[in-house]
Amino acid sequence: MKNHEPRDARTITKRFGGALAVLALAVAGAMNFHSLIEPAQAQTAAGAANGAETATTVKDNQAGADLIKRGEYLARAGDCIACHTADKARPFAGGLPINTPFGTIYTPNITSDPDTGIGRWTDADFVRAMHEGIGKGGERLYPAFPYADYTKVTSGDVLAIRAYLNTLAPIHYTPPRNEMSFPFNQRWLMVFWNMFNFKEGRFVPDPKQSAEWNRGAYLVEGLAHCEECHTPRNVTQGLKSGERFSGAELSGWHAYNITPDKNAGVGNWTDDELAQYLATGAVHGRANAAGPMADVIQNSTQYMTPEDLRSMVAYLRTVPAQSGGDTHPRASFGKPTSQDVIAMRGTQVSGVNGAQLFIANCATCHSWTGEGRGGSAAGAYPSLIHNSVVGASAANNLTMVMLHGVNRETKTANVFMPAFADQLNDEQIAAISNYVTKTFGNPQSTTTAAEVAKLRATPQ
Repeated sequence: MKNHEPRDARTITKRFGGALAVLALAVAGAMNFHSLIEPAQAQTAAGAANGAETATTVKDNQAGADLIKRGEYLARAGDCIACHTADKARPFAGGLPINTPFGTIYTPNITSDPDTGIGRWTDADFVRAMHEGIGKGGERLYPAFPYADYTKVTSGDVLAIRAYLNTLAPIHYTPPRNEMSFPFNQRWLMVFWNMFNFKEGRFVPDPKQSAEWNRGAYLVEGLAHCEECHTPRNVTQGLKSGERFSGAELSGWHAYNITPDKNAGVGNWTDDELAQYLATGAVHGRANAAGPMADVIQNSTQYMTPEDLRSMVAYLRTVPAQSGGDTHPRASFGKPTSQDVIAMRGTQVSGVNGAQLFIANCATCHSWTGEGRGGSAAGAYPSLIHNSVVGASAANNLTMVMLHGVNRETKTANVFMPAFADQLNDEQIAAISNYVTKTFGNPQSTTTAAEVAKLRATPQ
């Protein structure tokens, strides 16, 4: 299948073009003799031969361009750039630290650099890594690289991604060495991990389901690898198959339940709202993306076609609902406050008064009533009422947003919220969080300074 790669395609085109050139010379020699008798016919035949060669070259070039374009789309659907970019000045050159209970893994360089990247990898090497989790030298890859999901991607799509990566500028950069403790630094142990957590094989369409559903299943289970964040893990860090999409914690952030359960999940969202969220990261009265999900939307889902986004929604509608024990939808809480907090303006702020701290740090954008500013307009300052973060049963994401802020860039708006980690201490962050959840959200959701400190120390 090497003819799928742009460089191989060009080689074939050159060889084919060379053969045509030799043939054209031979034909031209014969026709020169024949043209003494019928010059008009000779010129017509020569023109046809040159036209055929040009048409073949154009067709080959277009096929290569189409493959690369498809590969770029698929690479975005797989969000490759998010994990393989530690420095925006070195896209796809790797070096991003991924913290696991067993140590730190640094993502590899996947540019076409021959020494530090995958420039010397064959198509077969690349396919084997994606489908089997085995590197060029036969080494076992750690499942931080989601080959357990990518194994479902067709070989044609894998090769299209490779064709796109080959067009990127090679970057000579060697990421840091992994920092895995013994015995987890022994890659051969992944053989045993695979026995319990990995099933090699391509996606098989369900003939009982629609084409839209099958497309959505192919994306969600494969390239988009949604389960990697939204499904909890077992003791070996494999996915708990009985709790698919029920939510999980990732670097302190909570990836919410996305099953059809009406309370714990997204069963009370409309299809349009879910598609809009994946495309923009914001749905008024529902949610606004931050943290890892904001990165997914910024780098990946906002570039996907409306048809693909709706197919993903169609598939997620059919996965088993997981209740999680919630009794109310996260976005159902809250109403505008009637408390007169304007009088607090100009007064000295005590260190742990949540209302005062909210007025001083948050009300300018979110309004003292909690209703936000800008309504449902793109880029509006979100309401804290009917907000899935403020209404969640745990305050993790609310705390993390205050600590790390939001910086989400999409085609519709650039959303920014400053980080307060350097301005507010743990007690102050906890005080604001508890004021917000009690006043605008789920009053059962509380946090402490100790919990804030733990989240603050969590590597991002």
